[in-house]
Amino acid sequence: MINVTKSYLPPIEEYQKYLSKIWDSSWLTNQGPLAQELELRLKEHLGVKNLLFVSNGTIAIQLAIKALALTGEIITTPFSYVATTTSILWENCTPVFADIDRGTCCINPEQIESLITKKTSAILATHVYGIPCAVERIGEIAKKNKLKIIYDGAHAFDVKYKGRSVFEYGDVSALSFHATKLFHTVEGGAIITQDDELYKKILLYRSFGHIGDDYYTIGINGKNSEFHAAMGLCNLSKIKDIIRRRKAIAKHYFSQLESLPLTFPRIPEHVEYNYAYFPVFFPDEDSLNKVRSRLAEKQINTRRYFYPSLNKLPYLTSSDQCPVSEDLAKRVLSLPFYPQLTFEEVDMICSLIKGMFTK
Repeated sequence: MINVTKSYLPPIEEYQKYLSKIWDSSWLTNQGPLAQELELRLKEHLGVKNLLFVSNGTIAIQLAIKALALTGEIITTPFSYVATTTSILWENCTPVFADIDRGTCCINPEQIESLITKKTSAILATHVYGIPCAVERIGEIAKKNKLKIIYDGAHAFDVKYKGRSVFEYGDVSALSFHATKLFHTVEGGAIITQDDELYKKILLYRSFGHIGDDYYTIGINGKNSEFHAAMGLCNLSKIKDIIRRRKAIAKHYFSQLESLPLTFPRIPEHVEYNYAYFPVFFPDEDSLNKVRSRLAEKQINTRRYFYPSLNKLPYLTSSDQCPVSEDLAKRVLSLPFYPQLTFEEVDMICSLIKGMFTK
């Protein structure tokens, strides 16, 4: 079986060295030495000012919304994982969907302005497939209208725009370190902000709102464990090699598929990309379903990532129309993509896809 993704695992001996430290200290959670070390190393690696290691990427978004004291409407993207939208709902705000750019699949900034009302408090945009949003234009719109910006950076680990980490843009970036991500801690995530006061606020929110016997504010348990931090420390040292391998696999896919009537997301200029996923857009939903079924017969798993367009979620009452997102969501398929995938396996996958178009 070939899965759509496969988590990278470091040599077990490297992980066991960290386990020995955990056993020696008996410090399992509550911001132990490994969690502190991971935060420091991540800040250095990404080149960001403030970073907090948290339990998952969804909690990261929810903490950001709470810490920014957002209310009313949040303009967001319909082309993302469902957690982007449900985090808004969970924090008792209303998602308002702006359509996306057909090339990058990220939120279209020119669609944002027309949706701003007196109830709008923020923009929550996703760096889709690790492709940066139009951060400069979104920043202009937010400044003009006094809005906050949260970026869902779940796919964007190590992505740079104009030589800077994409996480330096906006008020907050929320990261996911889930096992399926490029960089993972099994379960986990992070919050990044350039604002020192906001950082201090989220620091308290992450840990029940108190430090020792001093209680300052409300809070939840957003901490992560030493075991998860250990996995992150092992994987961080391998990340450059992982991205290099993913880039090589992506190039091999392209060389095999470029002659077919398929399209791929556009990477903007000045972007240092991370090759987080390999999404393919088919001419129509019917051809997608036929290819997907054929691959499944050969025990090759794919994923309709993202489907459906989030403005069409059945539990929403949204009347927002997002024709580009709705169209692309019906035609996109993420193919198997992970460092351990061989070129021979890529050739087999592509041969099966080609066969469906030559029938």
